[in-house]
Amino acid sequence: MTNFSTIYKLSLVAFSCFIQVYGSSCPVLECWFVQEKTGRGGGLTAATSQEKSLLHIQTEADGGSPEHRQQPPSDINPDRVYYITDPAATLCHASLDPPRGSVQKPQCELNPFLPQPSTLRWSAALTDSALSPIYLQADWFSAALQGLDGQLVLSSIMRAPTATKEPAVVLSVSSTTVSVQSRLGEPTLLDCGFWTDSSSPLSGSGFAVEWRYQFRGDGRLVLAYDGKTDRFAETQEEGAALDFQGLHERGNASLILREAKVRHSGTYICTVYLPYLLAQVAVDLEIVEPPSLSIFPSPLPLAVPGQVVKVQCEASGFAPLSLELSWEFTGADGKSKPLGSGSVTGHRQAWDGTFSQTTTLELDTAKLDLGRGGEVTCVAVHPGGTRRASVTLNVIGFSTPSIEDSMAMVGVALVLYGLIKLVSWTFISSGSDEADKQEKKEK
Repeated sequence: MTNFSTIYKLSLVAFSCFIQVYGSSCPVLECWFVQEKTGRGGGLTAATSQEKSLLHIQTEADGGSPEHRQQPPSDINPDRVYYITDPAATLCHASLDPPRGSVQKPQCELNPFLPQPSTLRWSAALTDSALSPIYLQADWFSAALQGLDGQLVLSSIMRAPTATKEPAVVLSVSSTTVSVQSRLGEPTLLDCGFWTDSSSPLSGSGFAVEWRYQFRGDGRLVLAYDGKTDRFAETQEEGAALDFQGLHERGNASLILREAKVRHSGTYICTVYLPYLLAQVAVDLEIVEPPSLSIFPSPLPLAVPGQVVKVQCEASGFAPLSLELSWEFTGADGKSKPLGSGSVTGHRQAWDGTFSQTTTLELDTAKLDLGRGGEVTCVAVHPGGTRRASVTLNVIGFSTPSIEDSMAMVGVALVLYGLIKLVSWTFISSGSDEADKQEKKEK
């Protein structure tokens, strides 16, 4: 019984170790180490070189000797193998660890980084001394990563003791909303979170957060917050806010747009500053609003064979510009056929930034096989969804009369018959009266 108990305890210990080692394992990241080439200058852009590198990620510094570490592949320089400590485990995100044998790989770039004082005009100095701390005397790196399927974008600043290959993450900024779509007028959240190493002497001096907007060469400051003095910079942007409690307690620097507008479409850059350090990520926002359709005239007038009927469809209130307009006809037998796009006008922009467009269709009942009529449908295909609007077309006097046409003709015949009878009765009555008058005169 004692032996069984001992074996049971050893099994639990082994299982626990297995969970710790494999359950919390982090990926080995393939990365490009990019840096400027030395000895070349004078050009508009500096020449760069790139080498393959490997990043071994761990959440705690193991302190193990290099002799016990795995040998790198033959195509990777041993000087480009790094053992990174990331206590926040952001580099262990599932999107950075593709399935074995997968063709798709996360994007990763590693660069040398030079710490330098911030030049922000709206922020107070994050350090009380103008002297650079001894802590900066080390090898610094910046890493930019993007996970599979746009699940994560990450920027990290790492510090390694001089001439070592064991960087530790000091500042990390990430977003899980790399690309966001929002409807017009809805509240929108652009995710941005940051983590700082509390043991670093730089993290206790305060932080600053900045959101900037860029689109087709146009840029503006959306929101800027100085965490050291707890104040905002003055901006012209309305309806932008931060979650202050989440910002200070969890490093939640997400931007909140209370009401999405067309002008909000573009790229937003979230930058977090520490003294001498900065890291940033970019988030794309697209405002997508499907069109509203209106058909004129509605209802359509009755048509006869050989008549040309004009019908117009207006798509309004949509964004972005991408829109395809077309027409369909569905006969009484339920079969549909395309009628083309008609005559489409150019885009018109409204005061709120949304667009409108119109298409006009000419229905030639002599050329088109429209039978007794049916439904004419305007179809608008847009990134926000497909919209349809229909109107009924009735063709009377068709060569093969329908029940409705037959009933209409019977009704017309009855009316004509009644008119004839009325005229005939009136004429006979008038003749009888004249004859009576003449007979009285003769007497």
